[in-house]
Amino acid sequence: MNLDQVEKIAEAVLYEGYMLYPYRPSSVKNQQRWNFGVLCPTSYCAQQHETEHDTMQTELLVRGKSDARLTVKVRFLQIIRRSIGKLRFPVGSLSPDAGPPFDYVDRLETGGRVHQAWQEAVEREISCDEMELALVAAPTSIPFDFPAHKEVEPVRGEAGDVVGIVVREWEHLSGSIEVSGTRLSDDVFKIGVLIRNGSHFDATSQALREEAVLCSLVSTHTILGVENGAFLSLLEPPAEYRALATECQNVGTWPVLVGEDDSQEAMLSSPIILYDYPQIAPESAGSLFDGTEMDEILSLRIMTLTDEEKREIRQSDDRAREVLDRTENLPQEQFMKLHGVLRGLRPVKEEVQ
Repeated sequence: MNLDQVEKIAEAVLYEGYMLYPYRPSSVKNQQRWNFGVLCPTSYCAQQHETEHDTMQTELLVRGKSDARLTVKVRFLQIIRRSIGKLRFPVGSLSPDAGPPFDYVDRLETGGRVHQAWQEAVEREISCDEMELALVAAPTSIPFDFPAHKEVEPVRGEAGDVVGIVVREWEHLSGSIEVSGTRLSDDVFKIGVLIRNGSHFDATSQALREEAVLCSLVSTHTILGVENGAFLSLLEPPAEYRALATECQNVGTWPVLVGEDDSQEAMLSSPIILYDYPQIAPESAGSLFDGTEMDEILSLRIMTLTDEEKREIRQSDDRAREVLDRTENLPQEQFMKLHGVLRGLRPVKEEVQ
């Protein structure tokens, strides 16, 4: 199995919609982020009358003998709240125990750089122990727990004194992954993966989504692998398995085969709709974090940004800055490769009379 190829597709899913062009926090379409694969706390979901969900369910088919081995990996983003504090008076250094008094502000400009409040993300991954298909029949629950954390970074002024702080903090996140299996025939199993967000959240009728996502799993997806077995496509299942494929219930996710064409060793259960064997275009210089990843159009648009817009991008988010720097430094010959590529043509099937 080509794990590198699988990981590239999963990475694109993980950051789908992370920050949309024009990659600036002030842009209207970046005011509500985190729209894919979001598993909110149960208490918040109850307040939203089922418009939000706290679970994601994957069901798929795998063919193999009882000793075939299954691996399950769940990945998601956890949101980091980045706040900016302005010190009421400059200091030489920050004390690890008690800092000087400060006020939270939306932005702080010093030394030609702007620091502003924003939301970042950290990657989370839970790998389940490898298991034989015959043993999956008994549901296995794997709990996960990521403790709350806070870190403070000093912001220094032109004279070298500390004039502000950047505070990064994330909430306690917990939940579970339940893996189960049902033998449908001698060599066909239905595998289920249920991801549940069990994080505590004090929800009220006025609770805001931007508060709930701090206790949510974001861009949640599952990577499954099988050894000495084969996953069956749910999009184009073999004729003899079509009825079984239609009985698979997938909620909030879309399982597809990944890897080399015709490989059946890996499945990606994605919160966005994909086709079997999705590919990253070889001409792509890197992820643009924008839905549909239209590299040429987005690259051309990035080049039209004003200096002030580029300044905001560079000072708002590390990943957005990487997109900007990579695009500005893209060699002309590589940029031309993005234009006019034709692929994926297939022979037209003759109609049956």
